[in-house]
Amino acid sequence: MQGSFKVFLMVLTLVALLGCGTDRSGESAGTITIYSGRSETLISPLIDRFTQTTGVEASVKYAKTPQLAATLLEEGGNSPADVFFAQDPGGLAAVDHLLAPLPSTILDRVPAWAASATGRWVGLSGRARTVVYNTENLESAELPDDIFDFIDPQWKGRIGWAPTNASFQTMITAMRSVWGEAKTRQWLEGIQVNNPKVYPKNTPIVAAVGAGEIDAGFVNHYYLHRFLAEEGDGFPARNYHPRAGGPGATIMVAGAGILEQSTKQDAAERFLEFLLSPEAQEYFARKTFEYPLSQDVEQSPGLAPLTDLNHPGLTAAQLTDIKGTQDILRQTGLLP
Repeated sequence: MQGSFKVFLMVLTLVALLGCGTDRSGESAGTITIYSGRSETLISPLIDRFTQTTGVEASVKYAKTPQLAATLLEEGGNSPADVFFAQDPGGLAAVDHLLAPLPSTILDRVPAWAASATGRWVGLSGRARTVVYNTENLESAELPDDIFDFIDPQWKGRIGWAPTNASFQTMITAMRSVWGEAKTRQWLEGIQVNNPKVYPKNTPIVAAVGAGEIDAGFVNHYYLHRFLAEEGDGFPARNYHPRAGGPGATIMVAGAGILEQSTKQDAAERFLEFLLSPEAQEYFARKTFEYPLSQDVEQSPGLAPLTDLNHPGLTAAQLTDIKGTQDILRQTGLLP
């Protein structure tokens, strides 16, 4: 009788272990904590779908990418975060030493240029810097071949930009990589002389262009497509990818990495795998109008093919020195 009771207890223990929600490494999956520099309206549908698909719950802290990177640096090894989902490579580079190496099964899903040189974070979607312009006031042929030439006096009072925006700052990092410090400073000072209108982010720039408040603005490509989806093809703005290429045609990635101190490594890897799955890549392509990085998913109709863009071909590593960029923006009076 005593032997049978011991067997019964062993069976109960086994059932409990099988039902406790362990992930593939044997750790308790429970809830992963995600620090997201991408907005809740953009990402929450994907996170909900991840939970539905895998059973892994997610607790998300939303904020700007630079703020979250600063928080992670302050928290260090005591951070509750398992995953850092950043808007741009600069934020990920700032905390690279806090991230765990990713397996090749994740890194190999994207082109080499779209992942960290250290193998500690991976790009999840592509975003092109572009010039949005008002089609009632301009034709694309009237726009300069190179973004540098917007310092010409003819553009005085006609331009919009967002110096505090993370994607804008990544473009400035691209300028420093391609042009060097002196020419980048010349561009920043030249645009300031042209009295640009300052906006907090990309969306109001596109709205201002559509309303005719400005003739052109420096933005990411997909913001226009959101307006077109809501207002139709009659919305009087279009994207222009600079003919000469250069930093004004930079391709950036949004990406994510796993914190090294996380006790949910396996569940966190499952999250990254999900974001690189055909379902999630299709979401980026169709719902947010970003460029999918998986070769198995086609981009949204209406977007210029990546292969047609005369972009400078910068690697992720060349877009990571955000501190240096913020320094030059402060020196030119664009940041406090």
